[in-house]
Amino acid sequence: MALCGWWLIHFLVFTSCSAHDFFTSIGHMTDLLFTEKDLVTSLKDYIRAEESKLEQIKKWADKLDVLSAAATQDPEGFLGHPVNAFKLMKRLNTEWGELESLVLTDVSDVFISNLTIQRQYFPNDDDQTGAAKALMRLQDTYQLDTNAISTGELPGSSSTSSAWSTLTVDDCYDLGKVAYSEADYYHTELWMAQALRQLDQGETSRAVDAVTILDYLSYSVYQQGELERALEFTRRLLDLDPTHQRANGNLKYFEYQLAKQKKVEKVEEKEEESKVRQRRESKDDYLPERKKYEQLCRGQGIKLTPRRQSRLFCRYYDNNRHPRYVIGPVQQEDEWDSPHIVRYHNIVSEKDMEKVKELAKPRLRRATISNPVTGVLETAHYRISKSAWLGAYEHPVVDKINQLIEDVTGLNVKTAEDLQVANYGLGGQYEPHFDFGRKDEPDAFEELGTGNRIATWLLYMTDVQAGGATVFTDIGAAVKPKKGTAVFWYNLYPSGEGDYRTRHAACPVLLGNKWVSNKWIHERGQEFRRRCSLNETD
Repeated sequence: MALCGWWLIHFLVFTSCSAHDFFTSIGHMTDLLFTEKDLVTSLKDYIRAEESKLEQIKKWADKLDVLSAAATQDPEGFLGHPVNAFKLMKRLNTEWGELESLVLTDVSDVFISNLTIQRQYFPNDDDQTGAAKALMRLQDTYQLDTNAISTGELPGSSSTSSAWSTLTVDDCYDLGKVAYSEADYYHTELWMAQALRQLDQGETSRAVDAVTILDYLSYSVYQQGELERALEFTRRLLDLDPTHQRANGNLKYFEYQLAKQKKVEKVEEKEEESKVRQRRESKDDYLPERKKYEQLCRGQGIKLTPRRQSRLFCRYYDNNRHPRYVIGPVQQEDEWDSPHIVRYHNIVSEKDMEKVKELAKPRLRRATISNPVTGVLETAHYRISKSAWLGAYEHPVVDKINQLIEDVTGLNVKTAEDLQVANYGLGGQYEPHFDFGRKDEPDAFEELGTGNRIATWLLYMTDVQAGGATVFTDIGAAVKPKKGTAVFWYNLYPSGEGDYRTRHAACPVLLGNKWVSNKWIHERGQEFRRRCSLNETD
């Protein structure tokens, strides 16, 4: 019961700070791991209690088995002994009743109670679907094949971690079903084919067989215009189950459609095959910028020539002999020349970053975006993370970081927004966006009364094993996360006009846990700190 009480306290604390959308934050998913660990402990306690009960029953049964065997050989002689007669009366009147009570004793009460309490806070169907879509997003962005994901052999992963990170036939089948429910036949085919491959290799399944998988496969490839492959899968299905009603109907239909298709001229046929390949190699939402974004996430398409690279330097920076940095200047590195993006190394201590994460974690909520039409804050599939806002008054470490940002950048942070802390979840990302408000947006930041976002400060509070880079799609730049470093850039020209070259994105986290904090600095208060100019190139 003490364990049950601990769970109650744990979940009251846990649920007071979190709803669902678990998959959007690794920080919140770690709580689920510890919850599952405690649940396994409770389950083992229940198993031990059941085993103890069964052991008592077994001993009773073994004793009576020997006694009954002896007694029934000579019933009258056995009962002729008054002690045996007495004990028979006692057993049937009292002891069998006690045994009945023992058998009916439910030792699962504590476990069931704990499980019931927890289940109302477990991830729901939307979480599972979101996690499945995240895996497919990683698959597309980093061009991973299904077998690499299924075996856990991801870029940056160790052989030890891969051994625990494998997908079963049932897992692959469930991923295919999620894609199918979204009418995403491209991924349906990929994951159903992987499930079938693992079945063919001898893996067993609790819930699915080859017939069911082949049914999904034939339909998904048919929807992508590949009649011959659809026919091939259908015939294989009928070899396993000749009475399958839908497959028999599809067989006739596919054969009819294929006969019609073969009458088409070869040139047209080749053109159609080319179109099919294009459909298979791209998704409906595959826009040019998305292609560039995913290439940059993979480390491809970076537009920094050797000549431009030679103009980037590392230096000790004291911000015009600022009193705090004359003796101990900070390490500043050029990440990009135009627009100028700089990185500050070892800028915040491990202790301070851990405190920021500790303060933020109980308040993490699903990150939102501002609807460009209505201006209303809402969640979006292209921003997968949770965030929290920390004011300077809440803890000295927040005030300390705000002062650091002001000292290093030379900008006034009194009119800046609170420190935003974000934790990215499974496949966590934020697709290309601007930090500053455009002229066509309704009342961008008007309620703040501090003008537009003049600059962005982004602090990486964890290393990321693979993925998770900050990429700038217009200029072809990629900045990798590095714990304890911060990157800084201006979103506006000195004239106050938005610099559209600063359009950027957070790439999906392929492996690891990404924590960042950022400060959006606004125009008001910078009049004497950043000189105005009508020339946008200044």
